Amino acid sequence: MARKRRNFDQMPLPASDAKAKVKYEDPFQKAVGKRVEDAAGIFEGQGRNILYGVAAAVVLALVIWIIYSWSGRTSSEAQTALGKAIETSQAPISETPPLAGSNQKSFKTIRERSEASIGEFQNVVDKFGGQAGEKAKYFIAVNRLWLDRSVGVQELEALSSTSGEVGSLSKFALAQVRAEDGKTDEAIKLYQELDASSDPVVAKDTIKFELAKLFEKAGRKDEAVATLFELVKAASEAKDPEGKSVPLTQTAQSAKDKLKELDPEKAKEIPEPLPETPGGAMFGN
Repeated sequence: MARKRRNFDQMPLPASDAKAKVKYEDPFQKAVGKRVEDAAGIFEGQGRNILYGVAAAVVLALVIWIIYSWSGRTSSEAQTALGKAIETSQAPISETPPLAGSNQKSFKTIRERSEASIGEFQNVVDKFGGQAGEKAKYFIAVNRLWLDRSVGVQELEALSSTSGEVGSLSKFALAQVRAEDGKTDEAIKLYQELDASSDPVVAKDTIKFELAKLFEKAGRKDEAVATLFELVKAASEAKDPEGKSVPLTQTAQSAKDKLKELDPEKAKEIPEPLPETPGGAMFGN
C-alpha cells in the first residue's frame, strides 16, 4: 500500500516502484537538493551555494560544516566524484528528455535514478575509500531503500552504529524509517540517543521536534509537552554575540505553535520577546 508523504522535508523511501510514495528524505541529501548542480563545484572548492530544505538556517550551517570538515580530509578527486554522485541522486524524474545541449541528467523512474546513483557512490567507495567512501556508503543505503527496503534498512543500521557524522546522519535516517513503518518506540529510542549526543550533527531543534511528534502519536502527551517546552524555551532565550534575542527558526516556531495547541497554559510560561526600539533597546518596565 502506498504511503503519503510526510511534511518534514524527507525523501520518500519505497522498497519498490509499487511503494513509490513511502516518505523519507535524508537531511544531507535534501540539503544539496535545490541547486545540486553546484555540488561538484563545492567539492572542488569552486563554490558554496547550498540550500537546505528543513529549516534553512539550521541546515545551511549543517551542510557547510559537513562539506568543509570533510573536504580537508579527502582528495579533490574524491570530493568531485562524491559531488557528481550526489548530483546524479538528485537528478529530475521526467519522461521528457533534457533539452538539446543540456548537461543535466534525468531519469524516467526513481528506480533508474537510484540504480545509477548507487553505482556512482559505490565507485567512490571502491576507488577512494576514506571519509568520502564512508559518506558514499550513507548515500548508497538511502538510495537502496528505493530498490530493496530491507537491505537499505540493514545498511543504515550498520552505519548508525558507527561514530561521527555518518553514524549520526544514518541514525537520524533510521529513526525516520522506523517512524514511517509504525515502529514508534524504536524511533523514539533513536531520537533520544541523538538528543543525548553532544555532537548529533542534525540540529537538536529538529531532533526534539520529531521526538515530540512521536510522543504525541504514542499518546504520551506529557512527554511531548515537556520536549516542546524545552525546545521552545531554549530557542526563546538564545542570544546573538551582541546579547540580542535571536529570531526563532522555522522548527522552533512550529514547536511553539504545537505547544500552544497541546498545553496553552504551559506555553504561557515562555514569555513573548519584547519589542525593540529603533535604536535596538528593548521596551520593558
